[in-house]
Amino acid sequence: MCDVCVMNAVKDRMLSRRQFFKAGAAGAAAATVGAAVSTPPALAMGHGDVVDMSHVYDENFPTYFGAPGIAMEQKFNFADNGFNLFELTLNEHTATHIDAPLHFSADGNSVDEIPVSDLVVPLCVIHIHERAAENPDAQVTPDDIKAWISANGPIPDKACVAMHSGWAEKVETDAFRGADADGGMHFPGFHVEATQMLLEETTAAAIGVDTLSLDHGPSADFATHYAWLPSGRYGIENLRNLANVPAAGATLVVGAPTHRGGSGGPARIFALV
Repeated sequence: MCDVCVMNAVKDRMLSRRQFFKAGAAGAAAATVGAAVSTPPALAMGHGDVVDMSHVYDENFPTYFGAPGIAMEQKFNFADNGFNLFELTLNEHTATHIDAPLHFSADGNSVDEIPVSDLVVPLCVIHIHERAAENPDAQVTPDDIKAWISANGPIPDKACVAMHSGWAEKVETDAFRGADADGGMHFPGFHVEATQMLLEETTAAAIGVDTLSLDHGPSADFATHYAWLPSGRYGIENLRNLANVPAAGATLVVGAPTHRGGSGGPARIFALV
């Protein structure tokens, strides 16, 4: 069968399916007139809203090394082919993304090996945005964790402990990387002592930041990465909307990628609040 014939046959089937589903939807709507819309199961369990924690990104999104993290080439377009398809060239550590244990260890779990049970977790938000506004090199410290526990109770099992520094609001400015004349960068992160405290005193599955790195910008040794990731736990970088979720009580859903052997990858992440 010729290519044009195949495409026409596919389009005919698509139209038939659309008509079928439109008819089905109309029937369903008629059957439910006057009835309350059912709540999604996750929200029915006590959550009332969903907050997107991921940035939309393109080749202009800031990256740690400065080079674009994604390239898109359109291979098929709707006008000529009847469908759209892009080929992506992607740096794993671009935009809102996961750092798998393998990222900073010789033989840690790759991103596809992170247990699913560690990807739907309680969210704990530690706010250091006021301090970070005065000092771009601010870090989450053990005192910040102690203050959170004093206000909210123990850190829940398998939680993600996230730093809110206010940096997500700077993503379209040079201040997000905070590059200086000597090539250094300036943005907040987790102090290694806070990282060690979480490792020793909690079962937290992840730490997250709204900046480019778990370590603060001036770090030369990636102490937090080397302490946290080889322990089998994972990190999340470039979160957003941490100011729009409660300090405690939300559930984080981490849509980690599953490419085999990956050291991380962009993720769609959202919070149930």
